[in-house]
Amino acid sequence: MSEQGEIKVYQPGREYFFEEGCFINELSNDSGDPAVSIARARVEPGKLTRWHYLRGTTERYVIVSGTGVVETGELPGTQVSTGDVVSIPPGVRQRIRSVGKDELVFLAICTPRFQQENYVDCDDGE
Repeated sequence: MSEQGEIKVYQPGREYFFEEGCFINELSNDSGDPAVSIARARVEPGKLTRWHYLRGTTERYVIVSGTGVVETGELPGTQVSTGDVVSIPPGVRQRIRSVGKDELVFLAICTPRFQQENYVDCDDGE
């Protein structure tokens, strides 16, 4: 990031399907700003992401639109919708399902920034 700041323009064409089971658009994730990353995640109606956790990374979901049920650790599933924030400590397994008729869209904010090598799939087939 420059000393004057930086504007990163949203590029819808950069969205890709991630192995977790959702679509991701990395809005801000680079070595020049290692403290945080921000991704736009999109889960299609009725879809469920895989159980996973992040090593050494705290993740927050900020729900932008849609309705979901999120599970973290051993907590029971909890319904989330626009404006809700879910905080997930490092090493805690997590998954989310889109339960409405519309897709679920949320920002995934990671500290420090998301790095692929810290992603651990732990889906047990549930």
